[in-house]
Amino acid sequence: MDVPADPRPWGRQEQAAAFDAIGDRYDEAFPTKQSQLAAGDWLAAALPPASRVLDLGCGTGVPTARRLVDAGHHVTGVDLSAGMLELARANVPEGEFVQADIADLPPGPPLEPGSFAGVAAFFSLLMLRRSEIPPALRAVHELLAPGGLLALSMVEADVDDVPIPFLGHTIRVSGYLRDDLRQIVTDAGFEVIKEDAYAYAPASTDVPPEQQLYLCCRRV
Repeated sequence: MDVPADPRPWGRQEQAAAFDAIGDRYDEAFPTKQSQLAAGDWLAAALPPASRVLDLGCGTGVPTARRLVDAGHHVTGVDLSAGMLELARANVPEGEFVQADIADLPPGPPLEPGSFAGVAAFFSLLMLRRSEIPPALRAVHELLAPGGLLALSMVEADVDDVPIPFLGHTIRVSGYLRDDLRQIVTDAGFEVIKEDAYAYAPASTDVPPEQQLYLCCRRV
């Protein structure tokens, strides 16, 4: 699938190209992901056995898709970066991986409405513009079965489509303060079951320390 065209000066193609170039250096910069593992394990344990789970912005497939498959679930991963998807297919050969824009998910198989029991969205929505995040959350709501679960993480920051240096490249990110993020998730049709915040210092000095927010949610 081709990366969608974006007429703006910085768009999807540039973002995808940055992550194509970063490749598995992403996992080197974030070697310890205990908070992400904990949220992913909550999702895996709370779902019925052998559930369909969507890993939204799956990256290299490690650790989330790998852990979900190891827990007995059927994983579909979506990412914009062809390079990341190549790594994900190697790391999690049991999964199904699709190149797509999470701000404009293609309708139809394998992304049918109501077909997933759970969704993991770890640090993927922050790659969107703020105007795109509420519609993306509503799309996730439609993909989930009634009562389906969402594990979501973002970096806490009051920013919209801001360029930052990242592992020798430039990416653009958005974020919210904690109360604003909770409100946006609730407005999209989710109940927040629990939330956590962690201070995180990446291994790479090229990536600044950050405050990570995790929300465990249910579709209502």
